[in-house]
Amino acid sequence: MKPFLQEVAEDLVTRFGKQLENCAIVFNNKRPAAYLQKHFANIIGKPFFSPSFFTIQEFFACSTSYKIADFYLQFFTLHRIYNQLLAEEKLETISSHKFFPLAKIILSDFNQIDADLVDAEKLYRDLEDISVINQDFDYLSPEQYQFLSQFWTSYSEGKHKKQQELFIKMWRRMPKLYHKFHATLKEQGYLTNGSVYRHLAGDITSHEKFISNFDKGKIIFVGFNALSSAEAKIFTQLQESEKALFYFDADSYYLDDVSQEAGLFLRKNLNLLGLKNEFATQASLMKTQQHDVNVFKVQGQSAQAKILNNILKEDYTNADAVGKTVVVLADESLLIPTLQTIPTSYEGSAIELNVTMGFALSTSSIFGLVDLWLTSQLEILQGDKVTYKNVEAFLTHPLTGLTQKMRDKILTALLAENQVEIDHKRLLRQSGLFDVFYKKIENPQFVVTNLLEVLDFVLTRLSNAKTLKKIDAELFVKTIQELNRLHDTFSNHISKEEIPFVIYLVQKSLQAIAVPLSGDPLNGIQVMGLLETRNLNFDKVVILGFNEGIIPKSSIGNSFIPDSIRRVYGLPVLENLDAISSYMVYRLMQRAKNINFVYNSLTDESTSGEASRILKQLEYESGFNFTYNELNLEVKTEQFKEVHIEKTGNAFIQETLQKYLDKRKILSPSALTQYISNPIDFFFNYIAGIKEPKEISAVVEANEIGSILHKVMEYFYQDLQSAEITEVRIKEKKKLVPQLIQKAFNAVMFNHPDLVMEYKGMQKVILAIVDAYVNIILNQDITQTPFTIISLEQKVEAEISFPLNGKEESVKIFGYIDRVDVKDGVTKIVDYKTGSDKLAFKDVDELFNSDGKHINKALIQTLLYTYAYEQSANKTCVEPNLYIVKTMNDPIYGGVWFKSNRQVLRGDFLEEIKPLFLARLKEKLTELFGAPYFKASEIPDNYKYSIYKTLFGK
Repeated sequence: MKPFLQEVAEDLVTRFGKQLENCAIVFNNKRPAAYLQKHFANIIGKPFFSPSFFTIQEFFACSTSYKIADFYLQFFTLHRIYNQLLAEEKLETISSHKFFPLAKIILSDFNQIDADLVDAEKLYRDLEDISVINQDFDYLSPEQYQFLSQFWTSYSEGKHKKQQELFIKMWRRMPKLYHKFHATLKEQGYLTNGSVYRHLAGDITSHEKFISNFDKGKIIFVGFNALSSAEAKIFTQLQESEKALFYFDADSYYLDDVSQEAGLFLRKNLNLLGLKNEFATQASLMKTQQHDVNVFKVQGQSAQAKILNNILKEDYTNADAVGKTVVVLADESLLIPTLQTIPTSYEGSAIELNVTMGFALSTSSIFGLVDLWLTSQLEILQGDKVTYKNVEAFLTHPLTGLTQKMRDKILTALLAENQVEIDHKRLLRQSGLFDVFYKKIENPQFVVTNLLEVLDFVLTRLSNAKTLKKIDAELFVKTIQELNRLHDTFSNHISKEEIPFVIYLVQKSLQAIAVPLSGDPLNGIQVMGLLETRNLNFDKVVILGFNEGIIPKSSIGNSFIPDSIRRVYGLPVLENLDAISSYMVYRLMQRAKNINFVYNSLTDESTSGEASRILKQLEYESGFNFTYNELNLEVKTEQFKEVHIEKTGNAFIQETLQKYLDKRKILSPSALTQYISNPIDFFFNYIAGIKEPKEISAVVEANEIGSILHKVMEYFYQDLQSAEITEVRIKEKKKLVPQLIQKAFNAVMFNHPDLVMEYKGMQKVILAIVDAYVNIILNQDITQTPFTIISLEQKVEAEISFPLNGKEESVKIFGYIDRVDVKDGVTKIVDYKTGSDKLAFKDVDELFNSDGKHINKALIQTLLYTYAYEQSANKTCVEPNLYIVKTMNDPIYGGVWFKSNRQVLRGDFLEEIKPLFLARLKEKLTELFGAPYFKASEIPDNYKYSIYKTLFGK
């Protein structure tokens, strides 16, 4: 089917011939100009002088000598005037950062008021007084009056709430704000887009100098649909003065049927405004031509893009014709999945692809670096420190250009210190990019200049290294252009602003940048947003994201003008979006042979999982040929296979195990208990050597709390072990506990016991927890006084022999005993625990049963310490004590002695248990070194907290 723009080109060439160069052709957007020029070239077939091409905004802007004010100039002007009005009302002024979200809404409302020629005085007038409403709105229909009354009901009845009163005061302030805002801008030589529209709509024919440019030709408006009131008035005036022609892309299918929302605005343009469509007599393509519609229901957002290869298969080999294939992204977040799906070549031939939407800076590594710089500067401003996670992100960022050796060196040093925050001056001492990147912003004027300095440094380094990618180069250029523009705008307005707010403005501005990806706008597969398809036609159309809430949108945007008032004054309302979306879809379809709608059927926070209502409407009334496809993504799970790590025949495992037997490696109690609980964990940890990467975190882990407690108790009793410990000595020393806790905290967390620092947030909580634990232990010790401490944190070693393959082997075990006491002639091993350990155990056999539920790690470790101590000190009848701080004071589960069936593990019972424990331990060691494989425990609780669960299939 012949494209709409080709028909326009043919008609214009017939009408104007060589006078075409005197015409101005106006579109809603830039994209159609290239297509229309191509059609002119094909029709004329020889060199010719082209007509002028404009977007509607560009065309209107040409009518005035004033410059168009950008958003930031408008914002700063509006903020200054708003505060002046507050001061006149003797109210407190509002800061920039608080006013910013309000300003965006106010400016949007002002622009809409101007574009739709609304009387701002009337709209913002106080409407509470019913008599005023009756007097000023006697022309309203009953329906319009009802809308107005509904809005004011909540304000007119009863006592106003504070928020309502503030809102009304702001509303009353708006007329003066509106007029002063426009007047101030005009004094500076600026107008807003909306005020240009209002200015022209007054009487465009009076702008003789502007209109006379096109006296020899015509002003041709192509493909317009929804018009603002200003546009409607301007178009009407130009038609009446015979200065303009209009080409509306319409089809009688939806134009003549008043129930069709797609034709809503075209009916207004043609029937109410009386604009003449030069293509008024065309036959209905929707009714007469065949349309094949394929509907694809898929599960998942990205899955919509992943079926493109199926839909576009034939286009990969035949994508050279103008207007052949388009992929429309109704949901623009699908751009990256789409680019990842469409291949660069197919069957040896390159695929021509043109993306008009543009690649968002916010998804690039350049914005990542800029955002990191902005965030780091905020941290430096707040406390002259930068968090470790941001320093790590800087070190590992691909654009910083740091060598791997330097990254590792710095990260290793920081990890060793465990510093959550790094001093700003320390970072500056690294020089080079560090000096540029972490230079502190001293003045709001320097936010943009300092950022430009960072980007210039990085860009120069990448260019010199010849590692700069084309898309990155384009993004750098766009970013630097935008920052230079911001610098010019900000220079006269931000001297008194807070630096964090200026940083916020820069961040918001850069997030909006996008760079078009290279490609031929006329040939190959085109990827574009729905708005960019205006005036264009394609033989094959694929629309991704064809969901309700996306087409049409479910929100008109933020506004201080409520829906009821918008309806009274004829401002856009939600139904307008329905009509616009329907029209854009219908006009794409009317000349297309093959239409493909793809939608996400999954319900989540961003989509309802329903197809657009437009699809439902087409299914019901169009008579098109519909084919339905459903993509079901089946989740297949592999049958669980128990993982066995074979020892026999594995040289590495055998060599590592032999190191224990040769005493080149020593077994710790924690290693043994890990093997007993879950043998395969022992393999991953102690044989394969797979460790969790060390991280710096502001959160103190549970094991670190235990380490701090152990260190505090060591400090506490260091000076007291020279003599008998008494209640008096403990109570006297308790005064020093707070400073001992701080010293221990610094030693464990920062490897610096004497560090002087200010504790914050969670650190204070941890100090309080440790203080409570220390007092529990000391209160228990007071009940045991008098006693003597023999050693603190004593390292003990012992050999344990066991049978292996018909001969005797042995391993060496070692450990650190928290404390060894003597009371009433009994030597006691004291072990502190801050976790959920228990004193109860079933029996010795169950202690070593890897597939049982009654393993008591604390008892195994403490008995190992007891055995090792007895061997090294040549003593007997040494008693294990366990200080579980969480339950020590519990009347039922408390105490310090292990228990089995209410029998306390001390005295004769303990001495009976020791040889049984040693025998079972030797059996377990024989299993460790002699069993054919490592396997997981059959009891999930035994590996509940294992970091290796995914490695052994659990």
